[in-house]
Amino acid sequence: MKEARILSVHSLPPDTGDSPARPVPVQPFDACHIGVVLRAVLLVETVAGAGALFGAAGTLDWLSRLAMLTAGVLPATLGWLLVACSLQRLLVRWPKPAQYAAGAALGALAGLGACALLALLPDREATAPWVASAVAGALVAMLLMAGLVLRARGRTPATMAAQLAELQARIRPHFLFNTLNSAIALVRAEPSRAEALLEDLSDLFRHALVEHGESTTLAEEIVLAQRYLAIEQVRFGNRLRVEWALDPAAGEARVPPLLLQPLVENAVIHGVEASARGARLLISTERRGSSVIVKITNDVPPAAEGTPPPRAGQGIAQDNVRARLALLHDVEGDFRAERRGDLYRVRIRLPA
Repeated sequence: MKEARILSVHSLPPDTGDSPARPVPVQPFDACHIGVVLRAVLLVETVAGAGALFGAAGTLDWLSRLAMLTAGVLPATLGWLLVACSLQRLLVRWPKPAQYAAGAALGALAGLGACALLALLPDREATAPWVASAVAGALVAMLLMAGLVLRARGRTPATMAAQLAELQARIRPHFLFNTLNSAIALVRAEPSRAEALLEDLSDLFRHALVEHGESTTLAEEIVLAQRYLAIEQVRFGNRLRVEWALDPAAGEARVPPLLLQPLVENAVIHGVEASARGARLLISTERRGSSVIVKITNDVPPAAEGTPPPRAGQGIAQDNVRARLALLHDVEGDFRAERRGDLYRVRIRLPA
């Protein structure tokens, strides 16, 4: 198997000739990503802060030295990121060692640029540390590249497949048995509903087991959640009250596969199944400027009714979804879950 390239904007195609769909390209070294930019700036500022400690007479002197260094290293860092982002499609054709060398060379040039900016400041030494700046720039660039490679490995198909397999295993056997029992009960009395139920079950498992790649659309995830809730509606009847508030403009947002289904399943288990009176489930999507907001809200049993003890593995689905959301969208994605009184709400923010 070929190694993934550091500056690549495309993942290598899977070695399967009968793949039904080509996955969305992965960007292992996405220097244009806002999360990468923020981490790069933080890394360089940390190094600059440590360097400013040498020879500092006190806190004010350290802050003065840090401000002076920032005036040079911050523009150089942003320049390195801009050039790396612009050259991605060119560097993708190069072998892996050449990509490392190119990143280090760009870092050395950035270090020289930072030294040139600092040399323009007043009260500077006559001899500028050109060689030291170039070496420091190359080393920081290599450190940043190493971090980006580790981040890219978290988005490889093998890792994503392992995380998806964990979620796919959560389509529990007793859910299948309950659904089949519901279909058997409907065969004679309402054969058309039994047929529709089995079709929903078939589509649900087909979607859960198929290879999706790195991401899918929010609209596709909504369809999957609707099929799952249609199945559970037959089982719970009036105890499950579902409300949808969907914004068509939000449907094209990219999300990790199996984003909504495990969250909706949690709402059914801990809201509807846990209460004799059932529960209301509200799923909403909304596009707000450059972001898409997804909310899943469900009633939970009040304290007087008695909440059942936590099930084994509680929180696994949320942790999995949160981790995969961070891998796909980094700081542009956000996942929050909280209970307020008799309501439990999951709120997800995505880039549009």
